[in-house]
Amino acid sequence: MKEEDLTHIESTNSAGKLAKGFLLNPLTVVLAVFIFALGIVALQMMPREEDPRIDISAGSIIIPAPGLSPKEVNKIITEPLEKKLREIGGVEHIYSMSMPNVSVISLVYYIGENREISNVKLYDKIMQNMDEMPKDVMQPLIKPFDIDISIPIVNIVFYQKNTKISYQKFLSKVQSSQLGLNALNNVSKTDLKGERKEQYNVEIDIHKLDGYHLSLGQVVEGIQSIAVRTPNVNAKTKDNKLVIMSIKNVLESIEDVKNIIVTEYMGSPLYLKDVAVITDGIEEQKVQSAQIILKDGSIHDQITLEISKLAGTNAVEVSDEIKEYLLERVDEFEKLGIAYKITRDYGARADVAVDELVHHIVITIAIIFVMLIVFLGWRESLIVTFTIPAILSITLFVAYVSDQTINRITLFAFLLSLGLLVDAAIIVIENIHRHLHDDSIKHDSMDELLIKATDETGGPTNVATLAIVLTIVPMVFVGGMMGSFMKPIPLNVPVALIASLFVAYIFVPYLSKKLLKDSVKQDLNREIKL
Repeated sequence: MKEEDLTHIESTNSAGKLAKGFLLNPLTVVLAVFIFALGIVALQMMPREEDPRIDISAGSIIIPAPGLSPKEVNKIITEPLEKKLREIGGVEHIYSMSMPNVSVISLVYYIGENREISNVKLYDKIMQNMDEMPKDVMQPLIKPFDIDISIPIVNIVFYQKNTKISYQKFLSKVQSSQLGLNALNNVSKTDLKGERKEQYNVEIDIHKLDGYHLSLGQVVEGIQSIAVRTPNVNAKTKDNKLVIMSIKNVLESIEDVKNIIVTEYMGSPLYLKDVAVITDGIEEQKVQSAQIILKDGSIHDQITLEISKLAGTNAVEVSDEIKEYLLERVDEFEKLGIAYKITRDYGARADVAVDELVHHIVITIAIIFVMLIVFLGWRESLIVTFTIPAILSITLFVAYVSDQTINRITLFAFLLSLGLLVDAAIIVIENIHRHLHDDSIKHDSMDELLIKATDETGGPTNVATLAIVLTIVPMVFVGGMMGSFMKPIPLNVPVALIASLFVAYIFVPYLSKKLLKDSVKQDLNREIKL
């Protein structure tokens, strides 16, 4: 039948109109291919994370107040500032600590408050009230909390397999690797934990101090007096000549430290080396250290490099770039006797979680296909099963363009809605099946039968789907941490249900025309033989 022959068929709702418009349209196949292509692109391009993004806004204000007791700090700094901070909109909790010489106030905003706007409001409120601060109070330090930066996605443990190089060179190599990793795309911050910095260690002999009648304070003052920064001085003379004075660094080697003059003793200078042993090494005062225990039982001191990603970026891609950077330098590390272990890989965990749920979705689709064969037949089951990936493709693309990430909760929403997605397709195909095998229903042609059978299901199917959508939409308004965590469900399930209507009304009649015509002929031939 030609397309213009369908104009006499009346359609009472959207279901019949869509079936009529796409049944003989040559672009229907193109539309199907386009939908599947959108789904594949969205699945590949969407940022992958293990859990949904949750907007957590918070910040701390540190106000140094030298010379003030805790009571004074609380009375003249903490309490007045808390009153001002409560004027900021969106603040849920305010915590404060008044300690000797310092006040620390922390703000926590309601979940979902924009982080950047909250930080600006906090900074503005502090600056607006600086004139009310006591005169002796130093400039407040404002530290906003950023969950994307504060929580690393990759932790790398570096350790020395042997002592081919000194600890200083080992630390220097780790720091150079940190600099290289920090330059990677979508890496926001890197931080070292457990390192012991290079320094000159001064071990003072108390007995020698007694012999020279020196105090420990005098030695400290002698070191501090020379260990200062002297800037370049630029000045103009009367004849407009520029005079530049630059002083060479006093401390450039361990010998310079040894030759620091502490005081004079019996008319002769007393050097630091006379009362102390000076070594060029690492921090000795740092008593805490981190170690790694390998499977062979060996124990090594380790340095942990924490790497965070930019907000909204793909954790899997960032993790892969980090591992690729390290693999390119394996030989270099090996020559220096340096090894590393990745102890935290958020990207790999996110990838495994997403792949596992995708695998479960495929298994669920297969189960639905087998179940429908029993009740509808293999042709009808094939048609209904086709609609599932088409619906998921549309839903994934909508999630991608709306700046969502693909995570466990997003895929859980798809699993949750799989049973609902096939309802519209099953209703349409069942009514088509009934029309094809009911002798009391007369139609002029196969095309007319498909359009009228689809049109009959439109009203009740639309109402039933709308009722389900309305029961899920209110989840959007759930607040707090749980509301933000579960938000992918109300954002994606309604989209999937609405998409299931369009897919059922467009593709089920079209595929029925292609697949069920032969089954009808077989039934007619069987009846003739009987």
